[in-house]
Amino acid sequence: MAAAHAHWSSRFGFLMAAIGSSVGLGNFWRFPYTAGENGGAAFVLIYLACILLIGFPILMAELAVGRYGQRSAIGSVAKTAADNGSSRLWAATGLVGLIGGIFVLCFYSVVAGWVAAYIFKMFSGEFIGQAPELVRDAFGTFTGDSYQVLGWHSAFMALTILVVAQGVTSGIERAASILMPIFFVMLLGMVGYAFIAGDMGAAVSYLFAVDFSEVSSRTFLEAVGQAFFSIGLGSAIMITYGSYLGKDANIGQSAGIISAADSGVALIAGLAIFPFVFAYSLAPEAGPGLFFQALPAAFAQMPAGNIVGGAFFVLALIAALTSSISLLQAVVAWIEENSSFSKATIAWTMGGFIWLVGAGVSFSFPFFDMLDFLSSSIALPLAGLLMAVFMGWVVDQKLARSELSHASPLMFAFFRFSTRFLAPVALTVILVLGLSDRFGWGLSQLIFGS
Repeated sequence: MAAAHAHWSSRFGFLMAAIGSSVGLGNFWRFPYTAGENGGAAFVLIYLACILLIGFPILMAELAVGRYGQRSAIGSVAKTAADNGSSRLWAATGLVGLIGGIFVLCFYSVVAGWVAAYIFKMFSGEFIGQAPELVRDAFGTFTGDSYQVLGWHSAFMALTILVVAQGVTSGIERAASILMPIFFVMLLGMVGYAFIAGDMGAAVSYLFAVDFSEVSSRTFLEAVGQAFFSIGLGSAIMITYGSYLGKDANIGQSAGIISAADSGVALIAGLAIFPFVFAYSLAPEAGPGLFFQALPAAFAQMPAGNIVGGAFFVLALIAALTSSISLLQAVVAWIEENSSFSKATIAWTMGGFIWLVGAGVSFSFPFFDMLDFLSSSIALPLAGLLMAVFMGWVVDQKLARSELSHASPLMFAFFRFSTRFLAPVALTVILVLGLSDRFGWGLSQLIFGS
């Protein structure tokens, strides 16, 4: 017999867990270089618009479906559909998201292992006094040592499994309630140091001075993709976390806090990173190398750089851990609901499977790229699209209103408009153009001319 469904012990615990889930490497690793590659401030403005118009309503929908269903992501969508007189096949919404989340964790844990390794590299002073080109080359040497990468990936996955195996309140909620306040204090401290030791003026200008001449079709594609990847939408996480909410929870308010916190951290992370980028003449559009190559080279040159660099990667590791916990919990919750196995047994078994796939990623970067494509370009936007259509067109308006009873009439009207029209159109375009770019169909050039 499956265990009774768990619930959060406090609103604070839920918010810390949900914010911890949304605040991940997307804010530290992906956001800075994505902004850098897409015009800086213009991208930020479009990204925030995507969060408000698309991300926030879908987050409300996922939390509402989870809270109504009181089951795993798949089970909650199935129950909502059945009670609405619709086909239980809509459970595919949760299934697609769950598969996408598994794909993400398989390569996400490898990147998190890189982060963990760089904590030790920084604090040990390994890079202090080295020429910038040697520091940059060190990343290629490190990732080329597959067994070393596998070791860090293994350590990170073991830590993730240990937390999830403890349960919702004793494991996930407790860990998030401790880690997230530490995270926010350290992040603000990092911004303070960047203000003193970096070029904050150039960073602020880059992030907030809008230049729409830099905007292209790619900017919009990346902005929606970043919004989804960052908040964790479409990955079954928020449906699962919503299922642990009580009926008195204000979903609209909670979704607003989570969205604002995630966006705020992304922008604050930019203010912690770009001052060093400009102070040390780094390229803001340096891509993923900005995180593991350019910044370590800058830390190696600055006063107390080993301490500052180590603290930076500790921040990133906390963000990665809270996100990986939620990704694993989503699949554990579904199996626990449909089996008699203990949570610990399921966590170690599924975590072991994900570790095994991640081991393959450690030895094959093409495999890394394939999983990234399958999750970020197909599974996550498809699950988001299905959720938008499900809540906007399938679920009865009365049922939706009952789950969003705290929302004002204006907020609920906006929610309905977005899930019925804005989100489906935007996510369909993102899905089609993402496939087009991958397979060279040329639709981006045909439609946007860029």
